Amino acid sequence: MRGYDEFLGRVFEVIPPGLMLLILLAVTGLVAALWYWHPAWVSWRLPRFTWKKPSWKRWRRKKKAKHGKKKEPVLKSAKADKKRKETKAPALVRQSTADRLASEGRYAEAIRERLRDTVADLTRAGVIDPEPGTTAAELTTAASTGRPRLSPPLTGATGLFSEIWYGHRPAGRGEDEKMREMTAEVRAALQPGPGADR
Repeated sequence: MRGYDEFLGRVFEVIPPGLMLLILLAVTGLVAALWYWHPAWVSWRLPRFTWKKPSWKRWRRKKKAKHGKKKEPVLKSAKADKKRKETKAPALVRQSTADRLASEGRYAEAIRERLRDTVADLTRAGVIDPEPGTTAAELTTAASTGRPRLSPPLTGATGLFSEIWYGHRPAGRGEDEKMREMTAEVRAALQPGPGADR
């Protein structure tokens, strides 16, 4: 205890008690902050070592396939069907979301969802390959380069979106219907037909 008292006496000779109190409060606050936000800087779980069960398949005898019966690639076709469904699902969800937002009177959000749906259609068609941070004007330029027929409706759609979301223009039923018509024209221009862009 005597050595401990001498140590504290020397510490307080160098650091005043008031400053020591401030240091303790700062350290306490730092520890509390690190504890509160600890998932961001400390892994939640320690690495776990698991024992991998050996596989005995190599010593098993393979069953001979019966002659005259050919196995169909069920797994491959199922994966292809699943992939096609997953490709179409996002556009359908966005479209239904846009209609739901419009029915709730949230026309600005509905207009944004319709433009997202159109961008998804252009991406699937291989017309554009958008990167994160691409602006509406850049999307229009990229799409119009290879498909000139897309320029008028897409320019109108991106222009309306920019006016509402960046120019703070009020959006109503009329603006939503106009966006619906222009995005429909964009999708129609993507369909193959007489005079369609190659």
